[in-house]
Amino acid sequence: MSPFPRFLRVRQNFPHPPPLDLAATMAAEFARLRPHVKPGARIAVGVGSRGIANLRVIVGQLIAQLRAAGAQPFIIPAMGSHGGATPEGQRELLASYEITEETMGVPVRAAMEVREIGRTPEGAPVLCSVEALAADGIVLVNRIKPHTDFSGPIGSGLLKMAVIGLGKHAGAAAMHRAATRLGHERAIRGMARVILDRAPVIGGIAILENQFHETARIGGVPRDGLEAAEEKLLVEARALMPLLPFEEIDLLIIDWIGKNISGAGMDPNVTNRWVQGYSSGLMREGRPAPFVRRIFVRGVTRESHGNAVGIGLADVTTTRLVRAMDTRVTSINALTAMSPQAAKIPIAFDTDREAIERTLGSLAIDDVRTARVVRIADTLSLAEFEISEALWAEARGSSGLTAMSEPREMLFGRDQNLA
Repeated sequence: MSPFPRFLRVRQNFPHPPPLDLAATMAAEFARLRPHVKPGARIAVGVGSRGIANLRVIVGQLIAQLRAAGAQPFIIPAMGSHGGATPEGQRELLASYEITEETMGVPVRAAMEVREIGRTPEGAPVLCSVEALAADGIVLVNRIKPHTDFSGPIGSGLLKMAVIGLGKHAGAAAMHRAATRLGHERAIRGMARVILDRAPVIGGIAILENQFHETARIGGVPRDGLEAAEEKLLVEARALMPLLPFEEIDLLIIDWIGKNISGAGMDPNVTNRWVQGYSSGLMREGRPAPFVRRIFVRGVTRESHGNAVGIGLADVTTTRLVRAMDTRVTSINALTAMSPQAAKIPIAFDTDREAIERTLGSLAIDDVRTARVVRIADTLSLAEFEISEALWAEARGSSGLTAMSEPREMLFGRDQNLA
């Protein structure tokens, strides 16, 4: 008899609207920025390190609109310390999304030099990319979603990209230092106001994604009113964000973490494990749903280029992930964010079978075949996933889930890793 629970595949019953016409939508939304673009103007387009759906198409359409307006666009990586905080590393990150000089037809200027352009009322220095400051205008492109480090009226979006993205490694470090005294939201708002006032920011292209990791909305947001607009967009983004619809999970198996998935590698809004630490206690003790007792992470995405930040939020992992991990890149990112525990390496096993068996054994469950287990591809991909029979028995009355298969044994390959 198998020592593991049996699994079935389920689907969350999210609404599935028709896809956006990206070209028509971008043309309509760019019209809100068009009055601020002068013919011949050099426009820096800030692009980050997140795995945003249709990012290449969206950036390409923005560049086409800028050219049609008579501007001379170029791309700058707006991603703080990611890519090992080097121009080459940040170019490689953009290239992994097929954003290159060849595909976009414009220069990619990846220099890391910054200049202080002011200070917040609390005295925090505000740094901005020299390349961006030399432009006649800056347009930021980013997805709006809840932040991984704090909860508030703003999250991860255009304001954060203005501060951390345009600030490069030094600016990201300055923001996180300020956040230790002021809190993330206050630090980001204060620094963003300085940048919007003193850097040539025209505005941004805000992207919302639905529960299927598809483009749900594109919005052109002019500089004036950007802060208020982002607050409204975050409310919509929260409503669209997919979550795990369970009260308690004994073991969460995550196939992939990575910077293209989340700034924290795996999104704490999904796992309820936050970058400033977590408890491995098995008692729930009032903690919010889903309460996840153990997390097993299997691998780091190729698009993350070895940055396995967030692995420290797992309980166990694989030796193959540890081998794929670029410790320098990971540590730079974690230390810049002042969250070194996010880069800690948990117990690593040679095979998935051993990892799952040993982790289930740490749960103090008399019969581990009754464990409530969930397996997801990553924390962005929650429309379909696998759950154990015991969890399905608890959830099957819910109208939010549909079974897509019959229960079956957990499948391992010859290498003893999950199929």
